[in-house]
Amino acid sequence: MKIGIVGCAGRMGRMLMNAVVEAEGCTLSGGTERPGSPQVGQDVGAVLGLGKLNAVISDTPSTLFAASDAVIDFSAPAATVAHAALAAEMGKILIVGTTGLSKEDEARLAEAAKSATIVYAPNFSVGVNLLMALTERAAAILGDDYDIEIVEMHHHHKVDSPSGTALGLGRSAAKGRAVALDSVWRKSRDGLVGARPKGEIGFATLRGGDVVGDHTVMFASEGERVELTHKASSRAVFAKGAVRAALWAKEQKPGLYSMRDVLGL
Repeated sequence: MKIGIVGCAGRMGRMLMNAVVEAEGCTLSGGTERPGSPQVGQDVGAVLGLGKLNAVISDTPSTLFAASDAVIDFSAPAATVAHAALAAEMGKILIVGTTGLSKEDEARLAEAAKSATIVYAPNFSVGVNLLMALTERAAAILGDDYDIEIVEMHHHHKVDSPSGTALGLGRSAAKGRAVALDSVWRKSRDGLVGARPKGEIGFATLRGGDVVGDHTVMFASEGERVELTHKASSRAVFAKGAVRAALWAKEQKPGLYSMRDVLGL
């Protein structure tokens, strides 16, 4: 399976390329970088320090899609939406790990998925997706007698808040309670906000250092607290999960899937 990487020369892009090279059953078909980038025109192997791999870095997404069976995109919302349209037009697989997508962006992904196989997940870690499944189950069992707070911490370079993973955990908790997350969430608290309403799902965001990603879901009631936690120490877990999703998607019909579909959760 030929897999291409959007933004291949960045930190996450290099992780993704290494994951493709190391995985069985797939080969690296190329990558993209911004126009004017010094990596454009280079062989991807030169970026990885692996010598020539006969796959070139381009500044034209359509070139990458034409050379690939699947493309992995951990870029920015506007670029991802454009890539989804390309995937639909060319009948390619698209693996989306981009965070910060709006409801309108997600609707455009769903429209593209009528013609393309798209796997969209806020986090491709196997452990995080297990955490989401456990969060949904715990929320259903414990009910709204338990207050839910989601605490996340990331490195100081992260631009979106709360993280896409934290929001995914919130959606899992809300699904367990059979409510819409945006009707019960509290993304921040400041000043005299009053007592915490019953059923609210709260978020707390921490930023600092080089933290890859820590997430904790707290269920707190009178007399006890249940905490579910996942801590990532390497971005490699996200890259490996994305490649696993691409290989899984090869056998699927067009549609919009999640990492939980990939794992059968």
